[in-house]
Formats: sequence, structure tokens, C-alpha cells
Amino acid sequence: MAFLPSPQRYDAMEYRRCGKSGIKLPALSLGLWHNFGGIDQFENARNMITLAFDKGITHFDLANNYGPPAGSAEETFGRVLKKDLLPYRDEMIVTTKAGYYMWQGPYGEWGSKKYLVSSLDQSLKRMGLDYVDIFYHHRPDPETPLEETMAALDLIVRQGKALYVGISNYNAAETERAVKMLREMGTPCLVHQPKYSMFERWVENGLLDVLEQNGAGCVAFSPLAQGLLSNKYLKGIPSDSRAASGRGNGALESGRITEEKLNQVLQLNEIAQQRGQNLAQMALAWILKDPRITSVILGVSKPEQLTDSLKCLENKEFSAEELQKINQILS
Repeated sequence: MAFLPSPQRYDAMEYRRCGKSGIKLPALSLGLWHNFGGIDQFENARNMITLAFDKGITHFDLANNYGPPAGSAEETFGRVLKKDLLPYRDEMIVTTKAGYYMWQGPYGEWGSKKYLVSSLDQSLKRMGLDYVDIFYHHRPDPETPLEETMAALDLIVRQGKALYVGISNYNAAETERAVKMLREMGTPCLVHQPKYSMFERWVENGLLDVLEQNGAGCVAFSPLAQGLLSNKYLKGIPSDSRAASGRGNGALESGRITEEKLNQVLQLNEIAQQRGQNLAQMALAWILKDPRITSVILGVSKPEQLTDSLKCLENKEFSAEELQKINQILS
């Protein structure tokens, strides 16, 4: 049966301006880091992608190494795009990245022009696309000159393989240098994608200020600390959880779930219940309370989690007392 999205799909979603640009992104985006790879069930992945679009999520975030195996998340997305979403391509923001290890030899990772251009060519083939909307450099390269990496991003835009470019996992000082270089080349840095959650707050120590001052957006990933900030771990580590899966590729490991973290999770859950939310909804709303955040990337393993997460948009306001209590728990 052909997929027909809801005519009302844009009514309930909030769209936020991405820095000082013409682009707006949905407050919640769908990330394909885990659960969309070759080891995962295709129909489940398809259901999550089409449901997201049906709910007004227009932004789909990928990278060359997402899977596992690496590259397979892009292949899955390409299959769904061809089967269900191709008529709606112009309503979508599709992003991918390169920077982490992808293939053997000296040109298969980091930030050289050789690697970035080659990787994007491969990504486009896997997804069946002529271009992506945003292409990111996935992590800083300590050896390749930043000028070369940024020149590669500029080249990719001029080649028509990406409409916009961004960076990910750069600290505040690195970001300031990269943004300045791109601006001088005539290809502005549209967006930065950092890890940001209640348990990972480094972006508050300068990065958000740099992005605001330079007119770049901020798209947060791992907002639930890969599920730790959800009801999933309130009673320990479930056998079907990401922490118990041992899937690698940066997934949450059971050894990182300490007694201290679980105690914080329980306290945060009490505040969430008082707000009429579950913990995941509150954790997402907590990030979205900052107007400098353009979008938050959801990582889900089943359609029900996506539907549940969307409810965070119903209450994004926090009282001063709530914020004080949350900061005390996290300190």
C-alpha cells in the first residue's frame, strides 16, 4: 500500500529558525544512529521514519557510519525514501556526516578533502539522492589543517552535493575558528550538532554563546543520554535495552550506568511526574526551553517511543523552582 501522509502533519509541530538562515527545523528531529541498520528489522525502521514524517518531523539525521554495519542506516533510509517518501523530498531536510572511521587505508576517516568528498559521494549513492540538505564534518581532526576541512565543505556546496554545511563535536574555540573560515569562503556554517542532555552540559560553557553570536543553529543529539533519561532504567537494566545489547558503534554500555546515575534518574523522574510528564518528555523539554536550540534529535527503537516523545511539546515551560531542583540533582 502506498504511504499517504496526513494532510494535517504540520499543524502540531513547532518549527524553529536555524540561526540566521532561511531554514526552519522541527523542534524534534529523527536520528538514525541506532535501530535503522542492517542488523535491524526493516519494517520497524520504515514505520518509524514514515510515522515521523506523518507527525511533522521533516528533518532526518544520518551519518556515513550509522548502522551497524556502517553505511546500512543510509541504505535503509534510501529504501524508505524510494518506497514511500520520494514524492515529498522537497518537504524534507536530509543530513549526513563524515569524520569517523569508514573504510581501510589512510583516506577512510578524519577530515581531509579526499575523505569528505569521497564519503559524501558514497552516502548519496546509498540513499539514492542527488544532494543532501546539510553535510556535517562529524568531529575535529587534530592533524588535518582546519583550512583544508572547511575548504572541502565549501567545495561540496559549490558542487551542488549539499545545500548547507555544519560541524559536530567541535568545542567553542574550534567552532569559532571554523565558522570564521567558512564565512570568509562565502559558505556560512548553518548549524552545529553537539551532544547535549541533562547529563552532558558542556555546551553551556561557551559553545551556545558562540553559535548565537555567529548566527548558527544548534541541533542537540543524545538528549536522553541514549535512554538513560527515560523510564527504561528506573528499575535496573532491562534485557532488551540499548545498554544490554552490546551493539557497539557508540551505544550506551551497561558499565556506564552507575548507582549514582540511577539515583539521579529516580529523583528527576519525581519532578517529571509532578509536571504531568514522564522522564523522557521532561528531559526533551528541558533542552528545548533554551531558544538557542534549533532542534533535538530523537533516537527511538519503536514507533510508540516516537509518539510518546512528541508529547514533550505540550509543556516546555519550567518554573524557577523546578530548574533549581533539577540543577541540585545534577550537581
